Amino acid sequence: MLLNLLTKEEKFYFIDLLVKVISIDGQTNEMEIQIVNKLKYEMGDDALKYRKSNLSLEKLIDYFASKPKVTKNLVFLNLISASLSDEFYSVEEHFLLEQIQNSLEIPRKKRTELVKVVYADRDLREKAKRIISE
Repeated sequence: MLLNLLTKEEKFYFIDLLVKVISIDGQTNEMEIQIVNKLKYEMGDDALKYRKSNLSLEKLIDYFASKPKVTKNLVFLNLISASLSDEFYSVEEHFLLEQIQNSLEIPRKKRTELVKVVYADRDLREKAKRIISE
């Protein structure tokens, strides 16, 4: 959601961070690859020029921790969305998202609001699917 608002560099580092988050529990599966590709597509032409960085998970988190609040919230929103997109619950992902939340200094209330946005978006998409299939 709204990933086109990130700068080119932020988009690249977001992809790196996203891959690290979704693969924290082991190998990435087909669904997780689809999620990454969907978010890359949302980013537009910049994502086509993506090159994987050599930054560690900690360096990526630090990179976003130094960004404005809007960027932090946007990145965290999309990490939450990606982690909730597959049907499997991962304790490792949960703890990593909590670590990222703390590093980005995102309050619990804000996290709750962001999760509500993710579920509202999901509900709207499901409602649209039902309506067009009737």
